[in-house]
Amino acid sequence: MKGIVFPGDGTTVLKDFPEPEPGHGAVVVKIRASGMCGSDLHFYHGAFDFDHAVIQGHEPCGEVYAVGAGVDPARFAVGDRVMIHHYFGCNTCRRCRAGWPQMCETAPGKTMAVHVNGGHTSFALVPVAALLPMPEGLSFQAGAAIGCGTGTAWGAIKRVGGVADTTTVVFGQGPVGLSATMFAASMGARVIAVDVDDRRLAESERFGADLVVNSRERSVAEVVAEHTGGRMADVVLETSGRAGDDALAVLGTFGRAVFIGLPGHVEFTTQAVYKNQWTLMTSWTMSTIEQARCADYVVAHKLPVDSLYSHTWTIEQAEEAYRWFDKQDAGKGVFLFD
Repeated sequence: MKGIVFPGDGTTVLKDFPEPEPGHGAVVVKIRASGMCGSDLHFYHGAFDFDHAVIQGHEPCGEVYAVGAGVDPARFAVGDRVMIHHYFGCNTCRRCRAGWPQMCETAPGKTMAVHVNGGHTSFALVPVAALLPMPEGLSFQAGAAIGCGTGTAWGAIKRVGGVADTTTVVFGQGPVGLSATMFAASMGARVIAVDVDDRRLAESERFGADLVVNSRERSVAEVVAEHTGGRMADVVLETSGRAGDDALAVLGTFGRAVFIGLPGHVEFTTQAVYKNQWTLMTSWTMSTIEQARCADYVVAHKLPVDSLYSHTWTIEQAEEAYRWFDKQDAGKGVFLFD
């Protein structure tokens, strides 16, 4: 089988790999969709440390193809449609048992496309603990997005708390930001979407934004003040990694802000803001439990996750696909497999 690898110099290479075989407690998944995530670009350009020999893609989704010994057939059987939580832990520490293998406390965790082979290929080997059943009505493309980008937005909203009847400002309208806009609007928030690209802002209106602001053209703080009668935002989700100052500038008293985007520099002086009674937090992807809940919510509310994708690719188009994605001037891409 062929898989996409990143040398780390802004190029892709398509290499041959042997088809995996499932060992004890493991499953081979036939990949049907593997999403392109914005964080891929950090590895594409070699900005983050990773094993350059592993297959890329940490948003895979597909069907159980082969099951190893020790896997309960009542849980997963050949042909089952599954999502993948792309972090692998020890499965026994308190964080793993709570659904957070990426925060494993007993051993260094493993991440698909960083330490072990990812999903930009025909078949992926994963521990059974990383599998999640896909609800009926969810497409493979949506399941892939929920595996990281859309799931990251869901995790942030769950971390920040209820958004119903709030004014929520979402900075950045890439795939994560659009997903945050979509979820917040579906939960009853009045959403103000912020970006520097009018095309992305137009997309955010399709995903439920009540108001859009191009921060290159207008002061976000002034727009939010006008929209709220000076009360400013109740909730802020910063997904761009570049708008920390603006995020704090629009946050009202008792406001809650969650910072998701990287690199995400945020700075404040306590004396200047302590009377605002803010709650500031970070959010990192989501737990296995919330990944499953996210998928159920998407289906129950008929949310247009598939519409996040503007481009579909075959694995043979990897070089073209990542050159396009690197421009960051359109939507989300996905590799599809028969």
